[in-house]
Amino acid sequence: MIRKTTLLIVLSAALLAPMTVAAAPGAAATLTKTTASRQNFAMSISSITPEVPRSPTDVITFKGVVRNDTGMQQNNVYVRLRYGQQPFTDRVTMAAYAPDQNPATLAPQISSNSAVIIPSLAPGATQTWEFTRTPAQLGLRTFGVYPIAVDVAPNNVPLQALRTYLTYAPPTVPKLPRNRLAIALPVIDQPHRATDDALFVDDKLSQSLTGKGRLADLAAIAQAAPKSVTWFFDAALLDDLTAMTKPYRVKTKDETQDKPANPAAGQWLTSMRTSLAASPVVAVPYADPDVAALAHQGLDTQTDRAIQLGGQTTRALLNRNAKTTINWPAAGVLDADALDLLSVSKDKVNTVLLNATNLPPQPAVTHTPDAAATVDSVNGPMTALVADAELSRLFEPAAPASLTLSKQRFVAETAMIAGEAGQTVPRSLVIAPSRRWDPNPKLVTALMSTARKLPWLQLTPLESLKPTKASVPRAGLTYTEQNRKDELGRKYLEPVKETWTKAQITAQITTDKTQSSFDAAVLRLTSSGWRNSTRAGRAVTKLVTGAVDERTEKIQIIGSGPDRPRALAGSNGVVPISVKNSLGTSISLYIDVKSNNRDRLQVHFTQTEPLQIGEGQSGTVQVPMTAAVSGDATVTVQLRTSDGQPYGKAQRLTIRTTGYTGIALVIVGAALTVMLAAVVTRVLRRRSERKLARAAKGRESENA
Repeated sequence: MIRKTTLLIVLSAALLAPMTVAAAPGAAATLTKTTASRQNFAMSISSITPEVPRSPTDVITFKGVVRNDTGMQQNNVYVRLRYGQQPFTDRVTMAAYAPDQNPATLAPQISSNSAVIIPSLAPGATQTWEFTRTPAQLGLRTFGVYPIAVDVAPNNVPLQALRTYLTYAPPTVPKLPRNRLAIALPVIDQPHRATDDALFVDDKLSQSLTGKGRLADLAAIAQAAPKSVTWFFDAALLDDLTAMTKPYRVKTKDETQDKPANPAAGQWLTSMRTSLAASPVVAVPYADPDVAALAHQGLDTQTDRAIQLGGQTTRALLNRNAKTTINWPAAGVLDADALDLLSVSKDKVNTVLLNATNLPPQPAVTHTPDAAATVDSVNGPMTALVADAELSRLFEPAAPASLTLSKQRFVAETAMIAGEAGQTVPRSLVIAPSRRWDPNPKLVTALMSTARKLPWLQLTPLESLKPTKASVPRAGLTYTEQNRKDELGRKYLEPVKETWTKAQITAQITTDKTQSSFDAAVLRLTSSGWRNSTRAGRAVTKLVTGAVDERTEKIQIIGSGPDRPRALAGSNGVVPISVKNSLGTSISLYIDVKSNNRDRLQVHFTQTEPLQIGEGQSGTVQVPMTAAVSGDATVTVQLRTSDGQPYGKAQRLTIRTTGYTGIALVIVGAALTVMLAAVVTRVLRRRSERKLARAAKGRESENA
C-alpha cells in the first residue's frame, strides 16, 4: 500500500495542475472533481476575510475544504498556506499567476504555523481547514497585490495547489487616486417573433423567465444592483414579453400551438420597471440591428429608424427616461462607415461603447489606459468608451468560478490599476460583459457589492465618463477582416432589403403616409442575433415577406385576368378600371395604364390628381382608348404611390375592340347608299301608285 501511495504521489506531482472551483457564499465552496484519468484532491477556498486587510495587525482568516478524490485512503495529508512577500509588478504578471501549472512559480514561502495535518482521509471524504495570519506575519509591508496559494501535500510532498491573490492596502502617501468605474449590463436577446402579431417563432422566452433562466437571473441582478449601473435594453425583447402577457401562439415545424397568457412575463416587466426606476437606462436600437452590415449592404435608413423605435418603445414599456445617445455595437466593434451612420441619426448618438481591440492605444502603454477617448465621425467628434477586457471577463467567466476567488481577483485587478506607477489623477474604467451574456446572478451581485466598498473605486453612470487629461492617444477604429466576416452578409440581407422596400410602399400608399406597420418586423430581420443562426433568420424573413405580400394584395384591380376581357365599343371609347381597397385605412394612388399593342390600341390617359379610396371601398377611373382594328389587345395597369413608386405587381387587362377600319367604312358607306336608293325608289313608287289611284277614281266619277 505504501508503495502504491508513493507512486501515485509522484505521478500526480508530474501532472500537477491547479484548479479553480465554484463556491457558494456563506457555505463551503462547491468542489470540482478531476477527470477519471487524473484522480486527485479537490481543493477550494470558501472565504478570505477581510477581503482587503489594511493594517499590519489585521487578522486574515482563510477557510476552505479538501476532498480526497484519489480513490484510496490518504494518510498524513498536509494542507498548507503558501505566500509571497514581493507584490506583483503589473497586471500582466498577475494575470499569468493563477492559471500557471508550474510548481516552480508557486508562492515560495510556506507558513509552518499555517498548516493543517489530516491524519487520515478516506476516499471521497472531505475535511475543512482554516488558517489565520496577519500581514505582518506574512511579511507584507507595502500596498500591493501578493501571491497566495493553498496546497495539499500527502506525507508533506506537494501534490496540488490552488492559487489566488491577497491585496494589502495600508495608507499610502500620496493617497491613491479614486478611479471612476462604470458598469454596463446588457438585456439583449434574439428576436422571437416575425411580425407584430402574437405568433412566436419559438417559446424560449417562457423558459428563461423562471427558475435559473437567463431573464430571471437578469431580474435578480437588477434588484440588487447599485443605481449607478447603466442598463442596455433591447426594445424588441420588451415588445415580445408584452405580447406574452396575453394569449399567444408558437410556431412549430408542422403547426402552431396556442399558449395562455404567461404571468411571469408581466411580473418580469413590473420587476424591471421597479428595480430600474432610478437607474440609467439606454435603449438599444430596436431589435439590435447589425449596424455595420446595414452600412455595408445599402440599408442605411434602417439604423435611424431602429434608434427612434427603440427609444420610443423602451420609454413606453420600461423607463420613460431611457436614452438613445449611447450605442453599443454588435461584439463591441464598428468601423468608420457604421460610426458615420450612428453619428447622423436624428436622435444624435454621441457616444459608443467599444471592445478594447476596436480602439487600441497608440503607441502602446504599459499601464491601464483611461476608458474615454475621442473618435472622429462624418458629423464631428464622438466619445468612445473602451471596456476593460479583464474586468469584464470577471463578470462573465468562461467556466464556473468561485465567488471567493473571483472577488479576490477583482479586488486585485482594481488595486493594481490604482497603484500603477505614474498615475496621479483618477482614470475612467468600464466593465461590459458580452451583449447576450448568461450571467451568474450571485457572482455579478457579489462583484458589484465588492466594488462599492473599495476605497480606490467610485461607481458612476456610463454617460458621465468623458475624455480628460488622463485619456491616452488611440489608433483609429481597428476593424479586421474577421470582423467583416462576422457581419450579416449580402446573401442574407438581399431578401431583407427587398422586403423592407415593399413594406415602405404599403405605408406610402396610405392617405396619411404614416410609418410602415412592418418597421419593427423588418428590423427584427436585421438583428445581429442572427449572425450565428442565419438559417433561423431566413425562416423569419419568409414569414415577414409573406405578411407584407398579403397586405399588398389587399389593394387590387377589380376584374383583372385574361378570361375577363373588357369591351371597347366603337373605335373610340372609355374603359373603366376599378380598384378595391380592403385595407383598414384610406388610400391615395395613381393608376398607370399602357398599351401592349400600340398598333392595335392606343391609350390616352393621364391622371393629374390621385384617386382617393376610402376604407373598404372601391374607386374607378375612366380610361380613354382608340382602337385601330377590331379584336383583342392588352394593356398593363400598374398602381403607383403618390411619389411614383410601383405598388404591387402590374396587371394585364384584355381589351376586346369592335372598331372599324377604313375599308369597313367604305363598305358601310356603300351599304348606306344602296339603302338610301331603295328608300327613294320605294317613295317614288308609292307616289306613282297614289297618282294612278286618283286618276282611276276621277274616271269612275265622270262615267257616273
